[in-house]
Amino acid sequence: METRDSIQTRADRIQAALRAAFGVRGKSLDAALSRTGRRIPKRVHADARKIVAAQSYGGHPKLMRQVDPAALSAAEDRVLTFLDGIDRADRRKGLWLGIGAAVAFNVLLVLTAVVVWMWWSGHV
Repeated sequence: METRDSIQTRADRIQAALRAAFGVRGKSLDAALSRTGRRIPKRVHADARKIVAAQSYGGHPKLMRQVDPAALSAAEDRVLTFLDGIDRADRRKGLWLGIGAAVAFNVLLVLTAVVVWMWWSGHV
């Protein structure tokens, strides 16, 4: 049977992994999950919410019987596996490459428009 401390330990591990993967800070796992937004898939978010739901029982003996330890363990493993696979440096590099590509495309588009306008008006 799960205890309040074991569930809190699971939540702390996931919260630390969220901080390492995304730099997300929050007072609780629930707050940290809400700050991640769409950066994690729905299935991973749902797995993390299972642990938040188990935390909400607050160690009440009769309510804690509803918690399935195997399901919580599997959910924690799936969330941690996903978060461990995220490379912050690669995400940052991808962001800058995307911005650079958008700027380069816009410059080429404007230059093409200027050349077409000059040709159309007879300056070329």
